[in-house]
Amino acid sequence: MGSYRMCLFFKRKFRVTEPGPVDDVRDVFSRYADGQTHMSPEQLQKLMADERRDDLGSSLEDAERLVDEVLRRKHHIAKFTRRNLTLDDFNYLLFSTELNPPIGDKVHQNMDAPLSHYFIFTGHNSYLTGNQLSSKCSGLPIADALRRGDQNCRTLTKPVKLGKCLESIKAHAFTTSKYPVIITLEDHLTPKLQSKVAKMITQTFGEMLYYHDSESCKEFPSPEELKGKILISTKPPKEYLEADDAKEKDSGEKGKDSDEDVWGKEPEELISTQSELDKVSNSINYINQDDEERGSRDFDTSCSLQAPEYKRLIAIHAGKPKGGLKMALKVDPDKIRRLSLSEQLLEKAVASHGADVVRFTQKNFLRIYPKGTRFNSSNYKPQIGWMSGAQMIAFNMQGYGRALWLMQGMFRANGGCGYVKKPDFLMNVGPNGQVFDPNEISSPKKTLKVKVLMGDGWHLDFKKTHFDRYSPPDFYVRIGIAGAPADKAMEKTEVKFNTWTPIWNEEFTFKLTVPELALLRVEVHEYDNNEKDDFGGQTCLPVSELRQGIRAVPLYNRKGVKYSSTRLLMRFEFV
Repeated sequence: MGSYRMCLFFKRKFRVTEPGPVDDVRDVFSRYADGQTHMSPEQLQKLMADERRDDLGSSLEDAERLVDEVLRRKHHIAKFTRRNLTLDDFNYLLFSTELNPPIGDKVHQNMDAPLSHYFIFTGHNSYLTGNQLSSKCSGLPIADALRRGDQNCRTLTKPVKLGKCLESIKAHAFTTSKYPVIITLEDHLTPKLQSKVAKMITQTFGEMLYYHDSESCKEFPSPEELKGKILISTKPPKEYLEADDAKEKDSGEKGKDSDEDVWGKEPEELISTQSELDKVSNSINYINQDDEERGSRDFDTSCSLQAPEYKRLIAIHAGKPKGGLKMALKVDPDKIRRLSLSEQLLEKAVASHGADVVRFTQKNFLRIYPKGTRFNSSNYKPQIGWMSGAQMIAFNMQGYGRALWLMQGMFRANGGCGYVKKPDFLMNVGPNGQVFDPNEISSPKKTLKVKVLMGDGWHLDFKKTHFDRYSPPDFYVRIGIAGAPADKAMEKTEVKFNTWTPIWNEEFTFKLTVPELALLRVEVHEYDNNEKDDFGGQTCLPVSELRQGIRAVPLYNRKGVKYSSTRLLMRFEFV
């Protein structure tokens, strides 16, 4: 029972009720228990097989283990006198995010293809603790990024000692995933300093370093072959020349950011206040380009400009040939390289050379980085890059917001290992050399039905008066799709007033033209009649990995940290 003070002398009392089974749960239980009051392991196995829970296992032994675990957790039974589930036990099972999650947590994709066949979880300026201009540098954000699954670590701030960064990477590189970590370096080193850096890198990583002559290699090794390896990616060092191809540079124009879509404005909680950022940006107004863009595009990658031991460390060479975008995207059958484009230049490339971008990324690496005016560590829409096959969508991990939630959602796929295999349509080549064109609109391939059943757990993760000082919260759910432009959608449930355990029972249907790259977006908000609605949790899930049936969906805070108890009960069906 909870009470809320209305004025000096009066209180309103509300009971936090234990959620009982919703109708959908009752119907499934009745159908598979053959109308009986208990469900046996054999009957649970049939349900698991019908829902194709292959990644979880659907044998009788698997079903028995689930039954035993529910009885142990719910009833604290060590020695089982019965081995079946009541309706309440079954409801407990379905509403457990550990026993009944919406997606799997195991690596299940083929990891034996060349590295360029995968999307790679990538951070931008991973050493920063906050905004891009005035925040501190540290090795701790690198460790945090690696623990989140960031496999690609990489402004104008106070420098952080290289040795500390390298040691932090070594200590945390493979705590979350054993697959390779790519370090992207930005440097302007003389040959003497190159030799010093090469020695530091070699001494720090030792046998963990992967050496590879990408200039004379036609295909890169696979993530499986590169397990436990550190890869260095950078441009071959160059002279400090002025850029002479300004027409392709990031102009610094604001454009339309990822917060201006059907989901509304981003939460107004930035790393630093805008006034602080304006002060810094006014004095450093030339940081409109990535370091790689500010240098010459036409430099000669002559070995005379670099120390041989430094050049040997570069596993993935970056470079920009002459001739503009069309030439930059030209595929060399005898070389593998990495091309870096700003988010704005990517949009131009896809609009004018969409098929060329896809063809380039079938073999080579494409890295996209945030435009230089994102001083507050905000991010951009990653879908354009994924739809074009770009492997490295470099994100500012220091901030948070809907774009970063999409990135986190994408890389929950494949067990959260930091590598997601590109769908076949991005790798296929037709008989006449034709490839997928991201600008073409196709007809729907699949329909996803999502039913939002109920929610629970807020009263355990939030203070009683967090949402409303005078009554329990009024929750509603926003749900939709991020992916191909034709698939973008957002729907909303009704508001359920004065309850910590809202029951919605509302179903939504989404037609998907590119289901392989679609992400299911879910946000919970608390309605406020007089002020801005409060945030109550979010998640983003890869549609291709959703398990059909009734699932317990855990929710995360704005920074992507999972709540201890807050979750939704949802039903997924593909038709």
